[in-house]
Amino acid sequence: MIDTLIFDFGDVFINLDKKGAHQSALQILRTYDIPNIVTKMNQQYETGLINDEIFLQFYKSHFPWLNNNLIIESWNSMIKDFPKYRLDFLKQLKNEGHFKLILLSNTNHIHINYVKATVPFYDEFKACFDWFFLSHEINLRKPNANIYEFVLKTTNTNPEKALFIDDTEENTIAAEMLGVNTWNINPETDDIIELFTKQAHLF
Repeated sequence: MIDTLIFDFGDVFINLDKKGAHQSALQILRTYDIPNIVTKMNQQYETGLINDEIFLQFYKSHFPWLNNNLIIESWNSMIKDFPKYRLDFLKQLKNEGHFKLILLSNTNHIHINYVKATVPFYDEFKACFDWFFLSHEINLRKPNANIYEFVLKTTNTNPEKALFIDDTEENTIAAEMLGVNTWNINPETDDIIELFTKQAHLF
């Protein structure tokens, strides 16, 4: 019996345009492929190992035609709308009280600041969760096993009684390796409000 729901944020609650953001990055970096050094820097930023200033300075030093505004605009182009009906679904889960509710998101300071500025009910959303884990605040990121181990231990969760919902397959595979039930949600065909119909076999 599932007693804990662990949710990703992007493309589960808030819509993302990952392909568009990738194209935007290629355009402003004037390249056909994202260099490994950029990927590594982005991952360090997601785990909170560097601050905004170092992150922005890295891009400006390696790509001198960039400025802070261009970098931030391109970086935030991934983030789209947050349909309120998904908040309503989450609030219903909270009010019914049948599950521990956990958010587990790979994100970063600039993205969260943008979400706070553009989603008027962000605080209401956050308040629905019993635990709210952001990668840059806990210095861990998916799909590394240590982030799942940290969440399970911190929240005293039995993996066999937990369901983790994430749109990235490598993230759900990593959780499965620790015995967690998963739903690799497809944002093009699935919606989180369909949880109890599309994953009915778990409840």
